[in-house]
Amino acid sequence: QVQLVESGGGLVQPGGSLRLSCEARNIVGIFVMGWYHQAPGEQRDLVAHISNSGRAVYADSVKGRFAISRDNVKNTVYLQMNSLKPEDTAVYYCNLRVGRSDYWGQGTQVTVSS
Repeated sequence: QVQLVESGGGLVQPGGSLRLSCEARNIVGIFVMGWYHQAPGEQRDLVAHISNSGRAVYADSVKGRFAISRDNVKNTVYLQMNSLKPEDTAVYYCNLRVGRSDYWGQGTQVTVSS
């Protein structure tokens, strides 16, 4: 069974930075990893995802502020979040997509507030 183990998140002031990590366990091969976020009462939306080859896609709202990367040896994806804004406040979920299957982490809270 694929397992996604997230770490990072927390409370940060506007303009601050946070780094999220997500390790994928019990899986080998080619797959896309990424991050989604979900604010209360809102749908879950893509933040960024990255392929095995390193091709990354970002939501317009985070371009130039967030950077996604991955370590294929460690099966880990990272999300460096800079210049955080209050509207970035949400639960962030790690996602792994292989074929037509989606796997999700448990979610980690990111709160941007002074």
